[in-house]
Amino acid sequence: MTAPMVHPVLKNGVGAFIPQCRRLVFHYCERSGSSRGMIEYVKKDLIQFAKEHPHVEVIVTPRPSKHPVIRGLYLNGKDKVVCVRNMEPKDIAGKVELLKESSGNRMKVFKKPVISTTESVRGIWSPFHSAPHKI
Repeated sequence: MTAPMVHPVLKNGVGAFIPQCRRLVFHYCERSGSSRGMIEYVKKDLIQFAKEHPHVEVIVTPRPSKHPVIRGLYLNGKDKVVCVRNMEPKDIAGKVELLKESSGNRMKVFKKPVISTTESVRGIWSPFHSAPHKI
C-alpha cells in the first residue's frame, strides 16, 4: 500500500515568489518644469530598470499640462499613484522601488492596544454603583 499524497498549501514567498507589481505607468508633461526630473529619469535610468525587472510592464505616456505621476498596477486589481512633482531622478528611483516592492494593499491602521481594564475616564459601570432599587 502507498500512502496518500499530501500537497502543501502554497503561499507567496514559500517555495516560489510571485511579484505583485505587474505594471508601472509613467505620466509626464513635456513642457512643464515640474516634469524635468521625470524626463531625465525616463531617458537615463528607466531602461536599466526595465532590463532588471522583466516581470514589470513599463509604460511611458505624456500627459500635457499635468504634474508627473507614477501609477503602479498590481495583481490584486488595485493601484497606487505617486506624484513625483519637482523630484530629482534619484528620488524618483526611490518611489519606483517603493511601488515595485508594494503589494497594492492599503496600509493597515492599528489602534492602540488595550492595556488597562478601565479604558474610560469614569471606569467600568456596574449596577452596584448606583442607588439601591426598591421593588
